[in-house]
Amino acid sequence: MTPATLQLKYKKLREILASCGSLLVAYSGGVDSSLLLKVAHDVLGDKVSAVIARSETYPKEECNSAVKFAKKLGVRYRVVDTGEFKDERFISNTPERCYYCKKELFSKLAGIAKKEGIKYVADGSNVSDMSDFRPGTNASKECGIRSPLRGAGFTKEDIRKLSRQLKLPTWNKPALACLASRVPYGTRITKDILDKIEKGEKFIRNLGLKQIRVRHHGSLARIEVEKADLASLVEGGIADKIEKKFKKLGYNYVTIDLTGYRTGSMNEVLAP
Repeated sequence: MTPATLQLKYKKLREILASCGSLLVAYSGGVDSSLLLKVAHDVLGDKVSAVIARSETYPKEECNSAVKFAKKLGVRYRVVDTGEFKDERFISNTPERCYYCKKELFSKLAGIAKKEGIKYVADGSNVSDMSDFRPGTNASKECGIRSPLRGAGFTKEDIRKLSRQLKLPTWNKPALACLASRVPYGTRITKDILDKIEKGEKFIRNLGLKQIRVRHHGSLARIEVEKADLASLVEGGIADKIEKKFKKLGYNYVTIDLTGYRTGSMNEVLAP
């Protein structure tokens, strides 16, 4: 990716956003949607607003971070509570779980946009997302959600590069994903499980590691970090601290995944 190519994508993104006229952004506070919100606000001004979803499936600090960023940009925003825990189809955690969660969110956003006369709703989906199993994409299509970053050809690498150029504080933020994605398909999702995962990941982050996933397997916790960070988990007594904390959280066994962090590792069981 040359700088010139990235600038062409940036130009196309601005053109796509300008064509929207008015826009409601599904804003999570992550790297992708932060760039989308920034550029949308640059292009559309007060004709763009953000909706931040508050849910047990996302860390509480992420919602607070999203609110802080929206305020800094000067973007109109609101926080809405989602109700996926009222849906047995989500709780039962089939491979289509993401569809029901996104359907709940996007239906709510589409309703807000219609009520307020906003032409389009957009999310931060991009080209890189197309390589993983994402049933939530079907919910996006059904609700008429636009994905300007994907339309402009942005990959996750592009998004980080442009975010850095635009001096966004999120440019090097660790990848974020729904806490429910840490639970194997077929294991019922409970608020208690998600709370354990959230607390476990926060504890490890506070030890100095950034990109983390705690995969929940009943009484066993499988920890994923970047391969470059694997050695640090067993040095300086960090492993002992993690084991002690996770046993307090209710895990009997604590393991380190030697393959390292990767997105969608819970989907590997679906591979033929």
